[in-house]
Amino acid sequence: MSWNDVTRGPVRSELVEQARRIGTEVARPHAGAVDRDARFPFEAAAALREERLLGATVPVELGGLGASVAEVAAMCTELGKHCSATAVAFAMHHIQIACMARHGMGSPFFRAYLTECAERQLLVASATSEVGVGGDMRSSVCAVERDGARFRLRKASSVLSYAEHADSILATARRAPEAPKNDQVLVLLTKGQYTLERTTTWDPLGMRGTCSPGYVTTGEASSDQILDAAFGDIAAQTMVPYSHVTWSSAWLGIASDAVSRARAYVRADARRRPGVLPYGAPRLGEVTNLLQTMRATVFEATAEYDAMMREPTPPDHLSTIAYALKMNNLKISASQLVGKIVLECLTICGMAGYSNDSPFSMGRQLRDALGAALQVSNDRINTTNAGLLLVYKDD
Repeated sequence: MSWNDVTRGPVRSELVEQARRIGTEVARPHAGAVDRDARFPFEAAAALREERLLGATVPVELGGLGASVAEVAAMCTELGKHCSATAVAFAMHHIQIACMARHGMGSPFFRAYLTECAERQLLVASATSEVGVGGDMRSSVCAVERDGARFRLRKASSVLSYAEHADSILATARRAPEAPKNDQVLVLLTKGQYTLERTTTWDPLGMRGTCSPGYVTTGEASSDQILDAAFGDIAAQTMVPYSHVTWSSAWLGIASDAVSRARAYVRADARRRPGVLPYGAPRLGEVTNLLQTMRATVFEATAEYDAMMREPTPPDHLSTIAYALKMNNLKISASQLVGKIVLECLTICGMAGYSNDSPFSMGRQLRDALGAALQVSNDRINTTNAGLLLVYKDD
């Protein structure tokens, strides 16, 4: 089964092939150093920029490639097979571009900015987390402070991925100082309009190359750089489903790589002992089934969202409780499956998978996979789902 089999629109093979080539030739050779040094994957980012894939989701009319969510998801999977930090950063960037392209096309400023993104291959970071809200993206402490045609913002983020390497930051904030915590807007700050003060260190277990310590972002810009749409609508229609689809696709890449390593190990074992079924063979069959389940889960959710994103106006279904539950469950399922799959592959490979200097090593893959459940905590999502289910009427 391929991405073309599950989407209503075509997935351009040349985009997937570009991502596959960058993953194989650039991301993989540097993945160890990225992980060891907890540094940004500069080489892969440069290759993505050179291939003009950072502007992939910018509409064609503005100079981009007009990539669909299915195409971005497919590219995330290919990158995830080689360097999960590259894949997740690529996903995060395109989530921000998609929000602006979907909700800012009526704004001369955002149209011009998206055009610049395509021309210069700008990298956009996301500041949605915040100190003091307990991980709730739909609440903000900071607020936009307007002064005539300009605004000021000061936001303390608990994590802010690749902020020091980005060209712009798209941040959530309350609409005004007197607004309630869930009356939010998205604002764009471009390089030169903001300063970053790092507030925490970054030495995590996995996903080390995303470079996600906490920062205080202080900025001032034109009020044209505030998206008119309510963030609640942006989150429901674009940010949350796009995030869960592309993140899950990146995790699918991690799982696929782990199964490939386990399969190679079992085959090598079979060659060493002709006529003897390797000990890991039965477990390999089981983990292949898990991978197929994960792939089907991600493909189905991607296909549905891809079809809705191709419509000129957001379908009402995107804002329903039923769809919110479906997207939340995609994130939970995919983040649980990737960890289980990699751990099973480690068991298959035994000490060869446990050794960091082995070609079958699962160390980086396992540590990165464990971060999936924490990237927007599954416990928080389950709590949100519980609240939604109290009022959800199954029709």
